[in-house]
Amino acid sequence: MTPIEWPVSTERLSLRGYKPDDLDALWAYEQLPQVQRWLGWAPRTRDELRDAMESKSSNTTHVMVRLASTVIGHIMVMPRDSWAQMDVAIRAKGLEAELGWMFDPTYGGQGYATEAVRATIELCFDQLKLRRIHAGCFADNTASWRLMERLGLRREEHSRSTALHRDGTWHDGFTYAVLREEWPTSP
Repeated sequence: MTPIEWPVSTERLSLRGYKPDDLDALWAYEQLPQVQRWLGWAPRTRDELRDAMESKSSNTTHVMVRLASTVIGHIMVMPRDSWAQMDVAIRAKGLEAELGWMFDPTYGGQGYATEAVRATIELCFDQLKLRRIHAGCFADNTASWRLMERLGLRREEHSRSTALHRDGTWHDGFTYAVLREEWPTSP
């Protein structure tokens, strides 16, 4: 993946890559039940979170969202190959990414997530030159899908009862996406 020029600044926030010093701030809110409720993978311990964040085998970029010097969010940019027929698959390598995010609920309702995810999408299109980004969520995670709609992502899929939640129940899921040429600030 193309190296990212850090920091990325917005009107109120600063985004940069993960540093080991961020771990305590992340764990403080990522271990909260209301945050873990919607995560696809929820770390059970601080050490599990550290191992995931510092894994050398992962190609995920961990974007730290900071308000002044306080880490208030974490956005994952997970590069993917676009689907392609086998004879042209090489041309589809690394052209899209899946996004995922979690934010400290203390800072909810102030537009920080919208601002940070918007900046991350711009980073994906402008710096990383991706052609498409997508994100998914449980249909019951209203805050997440409303954020995607606020940003102008298109709902591409509503899957029925396809996602098994850790509480043992099956949930509907949504997938949203946007192409570079659809994004309002792309060159």
